[in-house]
Amino acid sequence: MLPGPFQVARALSATRILDAPDLDDALEILHRDPVANAFVATRVEAVGLDPWRLGGEMWGWHDEDGRLESLCYAGANLVPVNAGPQAVRAFAERAKRQGRRCSSIVGPAESTAALWALLERSWGPAREVRAHQPLMATATRATGVEPDPLVRRVLRNEVEAVMPACVAMFTEEVGISPLAGDGGLLYQARVAELVAAGRSFARFGEDGQVVFKAEIGAVTAGACQVQGVWVAPEFRGRGLSETGMAAVLDFALTDVAPVVSLYVNDFNVRARAAYHRVGFREVGAFMSVLF
Repeated sequence: MLPGPFQVARALSATRILDAPDLDDALEILHRDPVANAFVATRVEAVGLDPWRLGGEMWGWHDEDGRLESLCYAGANLVPVNAGPQAVRAFAERAKRQGRRCSSIVGPAESTAALWALLERSWGPAREVRAHQPLMATATRATGVEPDPLVRRVLRNEVEAVMPACVAMFTEEVGISPLAGDGGLLYQARVAELVAAGRSFARFGEDGQVVFKAEIGAVTAGACQVQGVWVAPEFRGRGLSETGMAAVLDFALTDVAPVVSLYVNDFNVRARAAYHRVGFREVGAFMSVLF
């Protein structure tokens, strides 16, 4: 049954766009689950809640006593945080009123599925729905896999060398090229940003081509998130994803955060097995809706 005008108005009144005075409360919610909330927490810890600097709005949902209990980042992605059924309904009503501006909905599987169920009629169809993406994490170095000694940080003058591998990974993973639309300017800027921050890692072959690469995207005081893991097609099946990830894990635990996480598509059985051998264990599940 569709919600009536009173229910819609009540849902909308329980949500609002957060701003600077809400920062401490928002961070308290984000820090309840550092692994699951790493993506949003990274942005908020870095720039606060100002929409221009944040790259989107942060919606807050308050309970009947006026306490801030749930968040929803509304930027290039729509990301629910600590959102129970009431918060999900409220965020869905605000999202429907605003119209779709994001390229994906992504977050903890249960709340993301509930959010998409309420938005699908007005926002759908999706290009792809990945309903179960295991969230994996570890706080210890690999014990059964030797780190690849040839994996190292990508240097600032190697951005152009690593870019083809980044584009190939993105295209394989998302199904569209990151060079579409603006010619890849934003994507190239993001790759360069990660390289400059020392959070891009690769093994280069004798010909200078990338054999293995990965990045650490989200970083907070409590956890970081590995992304963009890729092995050149001609080198697959040789265990390079395991030894490469073991090396990235060493860098991350030494220099970045006490817990390292990633999420992976459930149908990618080979990758899940490789991460498990490196020491990652499932701690939850994400869901992604791609437009």
